[in-house]
Amino acid sequence: MSHRTIRRGVVLTAAAATLASGVLTGTAAAAPGGGQSTPRPDFTLTILHANDLESALLPTTTSTGYTYGGVDRFVELVQREQHAATTGRPGAGQAGKRGVLTISAGDNFLPGPNLAASQQEGAPNYDALAFDEAGFDVSILGNHDFDLGPEFLADWLGDVDDTTFVSNNLGFGAEPTLAARVADGTIVTSSVQDVRGERIGIIGLTTPDLPQLTSSRGVTVDPALASIANAQAAAYTRAGVDKVVLVSHLQDIDNELALARQLRGVDVIVGGGGHELLADADDPVVANGTARYGDYPQTPTDADGRVVPVVTTAALYSYVGRLVVNFDAAGRVIGFDEPASRPLPVVAAGPDAVQPDPRVQREVVAPVQQYVTGLAQRTVASTQVPLNGIRDDVRSRETNLGDLVADSLLAAGRREAAAAGITAPVVAIQNGGGIRNNTVLPAGPISELDTYTVLPFSNFVAVAPAMPAATFIAGVERGLSGLPGPAGQFAQAAGYRVTYDVSRPVGSRIVDLQLDDGRYLVQGGVATGAVSTVSIATNDFTLRGGDGYPFAGVAFTVLPVTYQQALLQYLQEDLGGTVTATDYPVGGEGRIRAA
Repeated sequence: MSHRTIRRGVVLTAAAATLASGVLTGTAAAAPGGGQSTPRPDFTLTILHANDLESALLPTTTSTGYTYGGVDRFVELVQREQHAATTGRPGAGQAGKRGVLTISAGDNFLPGPNLAASQQEGAPNYDALAFDEAGFDVSILGNHDFDLGPEFLADWLGDVDDTTFVSNNLGFGAEPTLAARVADGTIVTSSVQDVRGERIGIIGLTTPDLPQLTSSRGVTVDPALASIANAQAAAYTRAGVDKVVLVSHLQDIDNELALARQLRGVDVIVGGGGHELLADADDPVVANGTARYGDYPQTPTDADGRVVPVVTTAALYSYVGRLVVNFDAAGRVIGFDEPASRPLPVVAAGPDAVQPDPRVQREVVAPVQQYVTGLAQRTVASTQVPLNGIRDDVRSRETNLGDLVADSLLAAGRREAAAAGITAPVVAIQNGGGIRNNTVLPAGPISELDTYTVLPFSNFVAVAPAMPAATFIAGVERGLSGLPGPAGQFAQAAGYRVTYDVSRPVGSRIVDLQLDDGRYLVQGGVATGAVSTVSIATNDFTLRGGDGYPFAGVAFTVLPVTYQQALLQYLQEDLGGTVTATDYPVGGEGRIRAA
């Protein structure tokens, strides 16, 4: 499909907002009153939205032959909906004046094999090409957008055309490359999108947990989300902007719903980060087993008691969300078109089938597929035993794949210690949230692609050569803090064994903690004082306090090897290309045990 909607937003500086004339009577969403006639719509806005795209550029085909996703089908569907939103006869209950706004709620790319295709010498930025073809008007920044560091994000932003990136609670002054993107207008704190002559103010918020989730480095985060949003909404009102859309990446739609109740002057919220599927019971959905979170949209009330539609979609280019909102002449939301508002599945067959966009298929999907196929065909080792990387398992208990990854970090730390001039590590931990394949690798060959799939982030192996023993113990406690449920901070272990009691309070669950050399750091729930410091290997994300680990202020050295490279080298060199059932039995070897 050749049609594409491209529209640049009008950026309002704080000074312009202050000087602009016009005061609105209110922009919050109003629920239709019981028994009263619905006001006549003056303007109908279709919001097309997606979130957590995460470089899932290639389509997915299940074992039954069902195909969904793929950026080529996603782009085709977005372009089709952009065209349909403003052509033909208005739907029942819609205004004659109609417009469309296309929004991404962050996590626009993710380190892994698909993104690595763009990192080849001379290769274009495939994610940026796809993003441009989808014609996103507005985006915000999610946590994964920082995974490769500020410089990579700045380069990615430079490769994207015609999208305004709005951020109201992040500060970029300490990161020169991102500060340059603020200076050139790529990242803004205030944006008014002109849609068919209607002015729509955008607010962008990113999770306050950003420093614990990614490599955001010197980027600062203001956690006062409601105050920030309310102040910006009020500024838009003073500037005569009578429609406000908040775009947020708060990791869980429950956070957006809680925020909505504190807001004034926000009409619609588009959320991201949680991967939830909002859909009515009769809406067609992607048949990939994703459970429905609730109806589309969610309808909490704000601080003034007015309804604010809240939407999000499932991730990985699998849906395009479509919210059709009606405004009256004063800019108040008077309702949404319920039959037209729903998630649109990106599938290859059936009544909702989407044909791939030929240009995106040719320029993005085909070269990325060729690169990934090459990785899949390159065998780097074999395993005699299935290796468990199921998401909830690696985040709640020891698994043999968790043992393997932790061992690879320990081996890499020991291998590189001398060159780095540091004490070789005696223990290693790997946060379960960093193991991402969510499958069991079957007995048989292990490909280079498998190592990327298991460990997709750009985290580097890092060693804290003199971590206080009490801090290490607190770190092990942090790994146990989410039990009995799964949590990303769960620590897969190497070089030590721990017994825990989940009935004990968080922070004091360790019963016994013993190093592989036999020394106990904790015995019978009491710290022994056997050692004063411990040299620990992990990934730099964890040592920077990621996933809430209490390692702030601990000196560490980042080694010149990513955790994916550590696993690859461990498989090929330390294990000689073979993972044995003796070394890595199903269920692990008892490094982490409940009392």
